[in-house]
Amino acid sequence: MADYDYYQKPKAKLFFDIETLPATENNREVVVDLALKKENAKGIKIKKNKKYKEFLYRQSAISGDFGQIFCIGYAINESEVEIIHGKEVDILTTWWQLANKADLFIGHNIMDFDLRFIFKRSIINKIKPCAKYLNLSFARYRNYPIFDTMREWEKWSPSFIKLDTLAHILNLPSSKEDGIDGSQVYDFYLKGEFEKIYEYCKKDVVLTRQVYKMMVFE
Repeated sequence: MADYDYYQKPKAKLFFDIETLPATENNREVVVDLALKKENAKGIKIKKNKKYKEFLYRQSAISGDFGQIFCIGYAINESEVEIIHGKEVDILTTWWQLANKADLFIGHNIMDFDLRFIFKRSIINKIKPCAKYLNLSFARYRNYPIFDTMREWEKWSPSFIKLDTLAHILNLPSSKEDGIDGSQVYDFYLKGEFEKIYEYCKKDVVLTRQVYKMMVFE
């Protein structure tokens, strides 16, 4: 498949971002035990105190193996950003219905995080991706059907750049202005401050769209 032509305009561009949580309480011990065994295998000196085990548990939020999707923020083309929330199975069902309308998936670090997380959770929840994107191509060094703003900015080098950092470089308003970032989502979740998480997710989508437009000179 040839690279996406910057000057070709896909009919439906889907901008999105996900917010995630650690494993369910039922899987807490499993997650921690597996993490400790992994560190043992690497010869890492382990701190088995309660604080460190909590850290390992929270780390499960960055993997779709045990972590959960709390919400997905999205916008199609120039539409207002909306949030899909509720039970994870319902979030995924709605997401794939939307994805079926998309020609181009756009987000920051979505190849290595968001989309992989979504696919894993879909399998675990027995939600089959729509036929159109059951085998969505994750081929490297391409920008279609996935346009990853992080990979495109770094031109597929091993470097990693945060969306917030890229915003500062491009003189765009940061989505972190209200004092919340991805590492704090679980804390806001525990406090029941769901709306703040939704707003943060929306701002990331808005920022991603702004970054994309600058990168393609739109």
